[in-house]
This record gives sequence, structure tokens and C-alpha cells, in this order.
Amino acid sequence: MEYQYEIKIPRERIAVLIGVGGEIKRSIEEATNSKLQVDSQEGDVFITGEDALGLFTAREVVKAIGRGFNPQIATLLLKSDYLFEIVEIQDYSGKSQNDAMRLKGRVIGADGKSRRTIESLTETHISVYGKTIAIIGEIQNVTIAKRAIESLLAGSPHSTVYSWLEKKRRELKMAEFEERAGIRKE
Repeated sequence: MEYQYEIKIPRERIAVLIGVGGEIKRSIEEATNSKLQVDSQEGDVFITGEDALGLFTAREVVKAIGRGFNPQIATLLLKSDYLFEIVEIQDYSGKSQNDAMRLKGRVIGADGKSRRTIESLTETHISVYGKTIAIIGEIQNVTIAKRAIESLLAGSPHSTVYSWLEKKRRELKMAEFEERAGIRKE
């Protein structure tokens, strides 16, 4: 049984998806056991294959490239414990272009400092592209990064969000340590 997905990505991201000599497209096809057909005029990508999980993974990788990630980061999604999340800026800005630009600026920060801080505290990758903010990382880290971004978009002060992230990071590291050491909480 053959399955198919159709995804639309920005035309300016098509060249990144295909790669030099079709290298990126080919590597996605091989890794996911699928076939990608790209319409460069419209930005449509058709993904076909018989492996439903492979197709889903290929779709996520293509969407990530379409949302501004470089292919090396997008292919992290081939790992089963990695997740891709998208936050819509319009959910917080409404129709106002000025509000959307302001909110993007809050997440990016001066010279990208805010985005880098969130990335480093959550060990994720973040792309602010168009009307979306996309996150790639391990599942629990993506959940934390998404909550931090949503807090910033909702108007929380940066210092409050950073403090919360540092607390969450300590909790995760402690849980990881306890798990490795075989310590159980009763």
C-alpha cells in the first residue's frame, strides 16, 4: 500500500531542500525509504512510499527545512527521540504586522541573544522564519523551549523566562543523574 503527503514550502527554501546536485533530497529519500517529488515553481513537495513511519519522518524533515532549518539540523528528526514543533506568531499578535514583528524581536533578542539563550538552556535548535517559530530537539527539551517561547510571546519578562529555564534545566540534569546513578525517589 502506497501513502502520500503533499506539503507546501516557501519557494526560496526549495534549493536548500534539493541541495547541491540533489544530495539533500537523495539523503532524505534513502534515510526514510520514500520518494520526494519537488515542484520548484509552486513550492509543492510530494512524498510517497510504503513505509508510513518513514513518510511521516520525511514530512517532518521537509517541513523543518521549509521553516528555515539547515538540512543538517532538520535531519536530526530521523532520530526517534527528536521532535519538531511550530509556534504560530499570529496566535499572539492577531492580524497586526507590527505586533508580529515586535514579538519576533522578543524571541530573537538583540543580536540573537534571546534565541541563543533559549537554545543553550534547552539544548534545542530554534528557527524564527516568516510567521512561525520552529523548534527541533529531544522531546522533553522541545516541550520546555516551546513553553518558554510562548511565555515570551505572551509578554513575560525575559529574566523570568530565563530563570524558569535554568530551574527546568537543573531539574532535568538532576533527574538524568539520578537515573544514571540508579537512585529512586520514593
